[in-house]
Amino acid sequence: MRFDDPWYEASAAGWDEEGGRDGATDGGGPRPAPGVAEIYLEVHRSEAFREVRRRYRRFVVPAALAFLLWYLAYVVAATTAPGLMARPVAGAVNVAMVAGLCQFLTTFLLTWAYARHARLRRDRAALDLRWDTQELTRGLPGQQAGGSVR
Repeated sequence: MRFDDPWYEASAAGWDEEGGRDGATDGGGPRPAPGVAEIYLEVHRSEAFREVRRRYRRFVVPAALAFLLWYLAYVVAATTAPGLMARPVAGAVNVAMVAGLCQFLTTFLLTWAYARHARLRRDRAALDLRWDTQELTRGLPGQQAGGSVR
């Protein structure tokens, strides 16, 4: 079974460029229409793609670091301050139980915030990129309605 993967086809070492090792020099004649790999590489280099990735990183990196620090603070407190964590809050509920439940709450809040951020800041731009890419690849030789040749 063969899958057409545009990222696999693209050569990082320049093998498929003019004067490359595969001998694909055309002598300055008209260049053929770009293939799928070239289209995906062009989209990958575009400012719109970089902006989507930048928006993603601006949310994910701080959120992941904050959550990791919060989790590590919980673990460190549980191991280094057992007296604090055993302090009762209400009845049999102690500080460790409340902090553990807050870990779950933080997970759900972070998931909600990520989905909201994606919906408001990235989804439209990513969908536009996807639409533009599919429009560029439509009608290229070897492309079927499903996107890959089997």
